Amino acid sequence: MKLQKLFEPITLNKMTLKNRLVMTAMHLLYTDDGHVSERAKAFYLARAKGGVGMIIAGGAAADPYIGYSNMLRMDQDRFIPGWKELVDAVHAYDCKLCLQFLTPGRYGRAENVEGDTDVLSASDVYAKMTGSTPRPMTVEDIQRIQKNYAEAALRCKRAGIDGVEITAGSGYLICQFLSPVTNKREDAYGGSFENRCRFGVELVQAVRDAVGPDYPVMVRVAGNDFVSGGCTNEDCVAFCKKLEQFGVDLLDVTGGWHETAIPQLPGDVPRGGFTYLAQAVKDAVSVPVLSANRHNDPVEAETILALEQCDMVGVCRTLVADPDWPNKAAAGAFDEIRRCVACNQGCLAHVFNNEPLECLVNGFAGRESLQKNEKADVGKKLLVVGGGPAGCEFAYRAAERGHEVTLWEKSSVIGGQLDLVAAPPAKGEFANLTAFYQAMLKKYSVHVKLEQDATAEAIANGGFDEVILATGSTPKNLAVPGNIPVYTATDILRKKVIAGRNVVVLGGGTVGCETAAYLAHEGALSPEKLYFMITQQAESEAVITALLNRSRRNVALVARTKIGADFDFGCAWPLLKDLRRLGVKQYQYTNLVDVAENEVIVAVTDRKTGTITEKRLPCDTIVAAVGSVPNDKLFQELKEIGIPVYQIGDANKVGKITGAIRQADDLAMQI
Repeated sequence: MKLQKLFEPITLNKMTLKNRLVMTAMHLLYTDDGHVSERAKAFYLARAKGGVGMIIAGGAAADPYIGYSNMLRMDQDRFIPGWKELVDAVHAYDCKLCLQFLTPGRYGRAENVEGDTDVLSASDVYAKMTGSTPRPMTVEDIQRIQKNYAEAALRCKRAGIDGVEITAGSGYLICQFLSPVTNKREDAYGGSFENRCRFGVELVQAVRDAVGPDYPVMVRVAGNDFVSGGCTNEDCVAFCKKLEQFGVDLLDVTGGWHETAIPQLPGDVPRGGFTYLAQAVKDAVSVPVLSANRHNDPVEAETILALEQCDMVGVCRTLVADPDWPNKAAAGAFDEIRRCVACNQGCLAHVFNNEPLECLVNGFAGRESLQKNEKADVGKKLLVVGGGPAGCEFAYRAAERGHEVTLWEKSSVIGGQLDLVAAPPAKGEFANLTAFYQAMLKKYSVHVKLEQDATAEAIANGGFDEVILATGSTPKNLAVPGNIPVYTATDILRKKVIAGRNVVVLGGGTVGCETAAYLAHEGALSPEKLYFMITQQAESEAVITALLNRSRRNVALVARTKIGADFDFGCAWPLLKDLRRLGVKQYQYTNLVDVAENEVIVAVTDRKTGTITEKRLPCDTIVAAVGSVPNDKLFQELKEIGIPVYQIGDANKVGKITGAIRQADDLAMQI
């Protein structure tokens, strides 16, 4: 399929972009002094080289109210040279570079504010995200911040940056003025919708007056706050119409706020799930409109452009996962795209924990300088045992560098445990990683042998120079008394068995939680049945809602410690919310006592009082999700007979996909 709309040029003000793809702003946290670090430069250059039409870097501080201690900055002249250097480098790839300004307002923290000043907002409304209450801004504060933005925009122009974007989304400062939830003012900046728009409109006007009419000025808006009592999509449209009057050149429409209870970026959001918000804006204004959030598929992006739901497509985390996504899409090499799996583990979770950005599926994200594109000095004959993420990653990377690589996989397909990862609700994107590896192994002529048992003898007779073991792990055995059948999470997720109606899942980590969700969803209304009932008006809204939000299966999740404790920061809540919606009973700090006929007996500890309460849970199926152990027996055997051998992934140490892929990448660059 040849993509037409996606690769048409578009002009913003007097700036022409080669295509409709934009890397929207995201925090990298690759600096400790506000300057563009070499790490940040390498990151952005890889995306420019990959074919994106425009990169919006940032968010960057335009004033002392810095959101993160290691945030990019443009609030002083001393930052200009670094940005100029980056702009010149990006331009070499026919890519435009713009800079987003962000002031956190009540999302800020006092320790990150430079100078003797307070965390500021429209009003003194407590912020749950930070656990603090900001100081209401005076008119002087308002005018000072507006002036800071105008001066920062001028610095961008002096640095050769192609345009600026002002953040009026995600719940940051301008949102806090727009929303009646956070704006309780009684002056000219509060009360009516007109007054609540005033701060943002004046700020945009100050920037426009400073940079002149020919310099691109863009605004990122929240398409819907998704906060009770906050701004709706209709309010967003009205605000955007005001911005258009003041010379805005692009409206970048994202989802809601950071503190909304509606997921914004994980796999719970369907591809392009918030495009309808951008569509409403596009139908109301004449300037170009960008749709952001969950665009990782070229065909989906082409479709929304063809339907004129927007004019440009934001591909932010998509390009973290694969910097070459645009070039591959343009060439029609869709199967070679390493797609974002919408996990949020290395990106959003890291940033909110004040850690540098990484990527679960791309081991070189933020480490671009370590990737070697040159051929290895000496080509070797390598054997990879195991076709999971670690094995496949190493195999194609090593073959790319010129080694002759053979991969043995004992099952009939590659992917290892990726099918298990992709089985629970909202995890389907992980299946794309298997498809990616299939394409890359073929592209780099890796000799793949399926249903191939690996023994020390067979390996020794293969004539390989070196062996890489990526043999994965095996679920731990759990001795459970009684006659109730006990299965592993693997048995359930691979549909080797069908669980009964009353299920107890032992283990409250990621696997346990996701297996519980999988089981509960089997007993609830499926998306296909939901579509049928709604479109055919088969039942009332009340009946449909009841069927959708309750599972026929009774699932109990039992954990010896805190449920979801091994999830990355900020990644557990959508899943835990889903478990509550479907009526999954959760027992944390709970021990298995005994198994009787048709019930499991557990002891629940109250962490506050120390009180232990015995509960009897109805049960006809027990699912053990209590961890795994490495498959490292072969490694020891090969070591003993003197074969050069490496061990990566779960075979080395049971962990997350992120670590397995990174290990594989590092070894492939060294070998």
